[in-house]
Amino acid sequence: MAKTREILIPDIGEFDQVEVIEVLVKSGDAVSLEDPLLTMESDKASMDVPSPFGGIVKTVKIKAGDKVSQNDLILTL
Repeated sequence: MAKTREILIPDIGEFDQVEVIEVLVKSGDAVSLEDPLLTMESDKASMDVPSPFGGIVKTVKIKAGDKVSQNDLILTL
C-alpha cells in the first residue's frame, strides 16, 4: 500500500495568512506533478499552488474562503 503524503501550504512570502479562493481538486481525483491544487489570493495577487508529486487525493482539508498560513495542511495523497 502506498504511503500517505501530506501536501502543505508553501512559503507565502510576507503574508501571515492568505485566503483560499478556489479548491481545484476533490477526494478521489488523480493529480500529477505540478498540477494546480488550489488558488490563493493576497492583497496583491492570486497564485496557484502546484502539487509537489503525483497521486490520488485521499482527503482535502481546506475549502474556499479558508484563511491559510505557511505549512497548513492542504490535502493528503
